Amino acid sequence: MKIIIRTFFKTLRIVLGPVMLLKEKLTRPEGIVRSQTAQQSADLKCQSLVLYHYKTCPFCMKVRQEMARLSLNIQRVDAQPQGADRDALTREGGQTKVPCLKITDAAGKSQWLYDSDKIVGYLRGRFAAT
Repeated sequence: MKIIIRTFFKTLRIVLGPVMLLKEKLTRPEGIVRSQTAQQSADLKCQSLVLYHYKTCPFCMKVRQEMARLSLNIQRVDAQPQGADRDALTREGGQTKVPCLKITDAAGKSQWLYDSDKIVGYLRGRFAAT
């Protein structure tokens, strides 16, 4: 039974995934326009951020749309396939759950922020006014 359920959802993801990605691309908002200095400052702040995501996760898409709206160049890591990135998310973050924003402070200490609404709120709070 477990194999049937996994197969169903994998097939659903294969069929709907490209449609969801196309929709995301077609509905991507225009980014805010900052002065060159302000954008460089935002890019510098983004260097301490990493978004762990799955390409076809609707909650991840919500965060990526907000990143586009805020014109943020945040590193993205696809944690869906088994491998080092997924293992790092589980080992360091404590959960294999996406979206997850890794926030590294100046001292090198990392905080892992889960939940799309919390991530969007964090990004708006930190970057909307800059």
